[in-house]
Amino acid sequence: MTAASPFEQIVDYANRADPWPLYEKLRAQPVWQEADGTFVVGGFREIDALLHDPRISSDPSNLLPEYADKAPPPDAPGELPNALIRIDPPRHDTLRRITMRQFGPPHRPDRIDELTPTLEAIVTRLVDGLAGKDDADIVDTIAYPFPVEVITELLGVPQEDAPRFQAWVEPIVNAFGDPTPERWRARTDAFKQLAAYMFDLAQQRRGDPGPDMISGFVTDDGPEGRLEGGDLFATLVLLLIAGHETTVNLIANGWLTLLRHPEALRRLRTEPDFSIRLVEELLRYEPSVHFLPNRSAVADIELGGTTIKKGHPLVLVLASGNRDPEFIPNPDRFDPDRTGNMHLAFGSGIHYCVGAPLARLEAQLALTQLAKRLRDPRLIADPPPYRISPILRGPAHLPVAFSGVHPA
Repeated sequence: MTAASPFEQIVDYANRADPWPLYEKLRAQPVWQEADGTFVVGGFREIDALLHDPRISSDPSNLLPEYADKAPPPDAPGELPNALIRIDPPRHDTLRRITMRQFGPPHRPDRIDELTPTLEAIVTRLVDGLAGKDDADIVDTIAYPFPVEVITELLGVPQEDAPRFQAWVEPIVNAFGDPTPERWRARTDAFKQLAAYMFDLAQQRRGDPGPDMISGFVTDDGPEGRLEGGDLFATLVLLLIAGHETTVNLIANGWLTLLRHPEALRRLRTEPDFSIRLVEELLRYEPSVHFLPNRSAVADIELGGTTIKKGHPLVLVLASGNRDPEFIPNPDRFDPDRTGNMHLAFGSGIHYCVGAPLARLEAQLALTQLAKRLRDPRLIADPPPYRISPILRGPAHLPVAFSGVHPA
């Protein structure tokens, strides 16, 4: 039996708590070809170049048949059409522009800033709920419910329905990176239920629109039209899932990192603008998304002495690039004062994360509240238990003890 490759070790759950030494091994050469034909890239410059290369496709139809057969086709029962993250230009660009009309610049440049009082009120209420306790799971009490309430508020999903989403989202996320037949079936069932729910909600908004994003999608006739049919529901499901899952990890990873770095925790309590630099470094040091698996080349590409072959799967290991010493000085040191902090946490190029401004703001507010209000916080388990997915990496639970909660 041949030894496992660095990437095979990275996706092994046994290494979820500390994949960083494996990323160092991965960067020993710019491009690896796995035994199954997949190409894996771990260096910052190489990843960034490929994210801007028009020869790289996000569309699964550009995979060779032997690789495309490993995943259900977009028109399989229960499958939605491809969402933005799995579509190439020019159609991608049109759908993204229509989506951004409701989400932010240039049409709604103040939308995220206007949410700040609402976000502050939500996280204040959640931290208030820790009063009278001496320990809590920060994932269950803060990191998960906060972004869920925010994205449902933004989309216009009734708050009383929010608890239903965890039962739908968990099997979808668990299928990422480890798509066993059982997990694909659970994922498909969850997609069916979630899409049906979003369809009913969109129909309601057509007749009774409000200020929310779903109402905007179904009533706004921009120059390129509306999102309709499968494009509408694929986009809504994407926004709902991506709009909270990655932020759950960012907050949980951030709080774990702060408890491991007490000086940074102290500064967050006392320096008003520190949260901005802090969150940017957290995005580099402990990103929510560790790699992008859904890429392929539409032509052979020479990179790092290797030919990335047309039609083969391509994995871009963002987290490895974020700690590439060839690009980032002292990358394994957590340094919120780092200047010129460049990272790949939100990707790059045409698929740069549409929700990046919201995720940054949510993390800044949540981590600041926790730092200022929890008295003497300390980890109960280090490392904590991690989630199944190697792609969306973060603690499944984060038990923390504390000596009280300061009033807001």
